[in-house]
Amino acid sequence: PLALGELTLSNRIVIAPMCQYSADQGCATDWHLMHLGQLALSGAGLLIAEATGVSPEGRITPGCLGLYNDDNEAALARVLKAVRSYSPIKMAIQLAHAGRKASCRAPWEGGSQIRPDEPRGWQTVSASTVPHAAGENAPLALDEAGMNKVRRDFVAAAQRAVRLGFDGIELHAAHGYLLHQFLSPLANHRQDHYGGSLENRMRFPLEVFDAVRAAVPLHIPVWTRISATDSVMNGWDIEGTVALASELKARGCAAIHVTTGGLTPAQAIQMGPGYQVPYAKRVKSEVGLPTLAVGLITEPEQAEAIIANGEADAVSVARAILYDP
Repeated sequence: PLALGELTLSNRIVIAPMCQYSADQGCATDWHLMHLGQLALSGAGLLIAEATGVSPEGRITPGCLGLYNDDNEAALARVLKAVRSYSPIKMAIQLAHAGRKASCRAPWEGGSQIRPDEPRGWQTVSASTVPHAAGENAPLALDEAGMNKVRRDFVAAAQRAVRLGFDGIELHAAHGYLLHQFLSPLANHRQDHYGGSLENRMRFPLEVFDAVRAAVPLHIPVWTRISATDSVMNGWDIEGTVALASELKARGCAAIHVTTGGLTPAQAIQMGPGYQVPYAKRVKSEVGLPTLAVGLITEPEQAEAIIANGEADAVSVARAILYDP
């Protein structure tokens, strides 16, 4: 068993959040019932539902799941009720805002940005007016009012998640989405107290965490997913990750879900079996928070070794368990 705050998991296999791009106006559909239902029968200790937009403009694609209105909440309640009828698995939800990586087509439609003047597109926001990729429509830099709205949206979505009965909440500060955009100097060119130094760049993600933690009952753990490195020179790195994880620990964060990359197409990731595990190991050893390791962990022996060797506290799997729950 593994304790994440007051939540005890029966084992150390975690099903990582996997975007399905199959929602209707942010609402879960029969697809989500089937998808999450089969994963819930796997025997894993924890199932984390996919990146769920805290606002319409926070979704990656028009087909992404949301938790920003009553219809979203009711649709997800139906899915959760069905899953809970047949499985005792613990369930968490990943709350997210895509920032400048929002307003995109689904992967099977090419994944490219939908510009604001195109059907189903909208104007994106970020820490600064720096587009994700060359040629894309630039995001608007969030002002104080915009940042306040993002905080409120995260809190409101977290409160909906509590009403729905989720056992835990993961805040998405990885893979190049909004909170990661504030962390990385490659995306954050601000001149105010939210940009420049490491302390300043961490400020907004920590404020979002604090706001959610304060709004959620103490028995429900809140944790964060972090990209440990941008894999680009002068980008976000493992030293910043350790510093951020230490700050999160002091604020009551229950765990760190350690991944990498996603901020820029210029990333140069050296991929191989368990390629992200060393980052989880470093966070675990230097910060002392429970860590979830993820990334090309495809074999049972590999997963067992990661736990047995003390490299991480839980193994997070996505594709491998999707292929064969």
